[in-house]
Amino acid sequence: MRPGDVVVDLASGTGILGLLACRAGARRVYSIEQGGMIGVARDICRANGYADRVVFIQEHSHRVELPERADVVISDQIGRFGFEAGVFQFFRDARRRFLKPEGKLIPAQIRQWIAPVEAPEMLEQIEFWNNSSSGFNLRPARNLAANTGYPVMLQPGHLLSEPACCATLDLLEFDSDSWSLEVALTVSRAGQLHGIGGWFSAQLSPGASMTNSPLAPDRIDRRNLFLPIDHPVAVEPGNSVRVQMHIIPSELILTWKLEVAEAAAGQNGAPPKARFSHSTLQGMLLTPDDLRRTQPQFVPQLNPWGRARRSVLELCDGSRALSDIEQEVWRRHSNLFPSLQEAAAFVAEVVTRYSA
Repeated sequence: MRPGDVVVDLASGTGILGLLACRAGARRVYSIEQGGMIGVARDICRANGYADRVVFIQEHSHRVELPERADVVISDQIGRFGFEAGVFQFFRDARRRFLKPEGKLIPAQIRQWIAPVEAPEMLEQIEFWNNSSSGFNLRPARNLAANTGYPVMLQPGHLLSEPACCATLDLLEFDSDSWSLEVALTVSRAGQLHGIGGWFSAQLSPGASMTNSPLAPDRIDRRNLFLPIDHPVAVEPGNSVRVQMHIIPSELILTWKLEVAEAAAGQNGAPPKARFSHSTLQGMLLTPDDLRRTQPQFVPQLNPWGRARRSVLELCDGSRALSDIEQEVWRRHSNLFPSLQEAAAFVAEVVTRYSA
């Protein structure tokens, strides 16, 4: 960043990145945050003497229009494995609408890293569902647990091989809704394979990067991702673990497949000793009714709560005070709200999200 730049801070939280931009000489910072933390960020900014340079906007960035283009767009919505917090969706929109043609993104590039891991403590969370609790059979929930990604703080001792970079994603150019990756890892020590560990490294500028790698001496304090397999597999040095993944960031869907073989990949035609296939789609709490409502042929209609929400939106016509809207919603939908106070809370939830 150069003195005089215009900076956009996406999902800015406490606004600390915007303050750093001001300290580095930014002429203007647009701090965009959808949640209530923006009030705290505004107070922090004022306390540090930068209130004249920072514009706070409480809205999702996709709904924001700015009066000028930015030299730099910055966001720390990277997550644990580089994609979960929305940085790809944020930056794809920001490149199109906010950034100057020669502008910069921070981070500019994200790399995803994986390694096979031995993590018996994580296996216990999954196998819990094979046990009975108070005499009840909980096994139907185990499939959900085995198809879920878990936040963990991996340590070097968890790793069964050297890590491998499985994807390098340039955020100035990346424009896909999903991506696939494949990598073969060679086990370097004997142990029990319980799943795959994942983390990221982010290139912030040509001379600066950050990572949550368990092997980095300066790792940031952010957890890693653990992707389990259905059951442990004993592995020895030289064994091969081939991993395939498919990632859909906007849906937070990650599919992982593993093949474990005695010899390193491609050597001696070694047959696999184990194969696994998992997906967070199978770990989502979706009922048959939820899935039915996503089918193209489904004909939706509003339920009573949907009709109450529609009433609020219709009444926000620019002529009624909030107290009048609350009274009218309570009158129209008294069967839903035991008191005016509860109707008012419902109205407030809708109004704060959709009113200007």
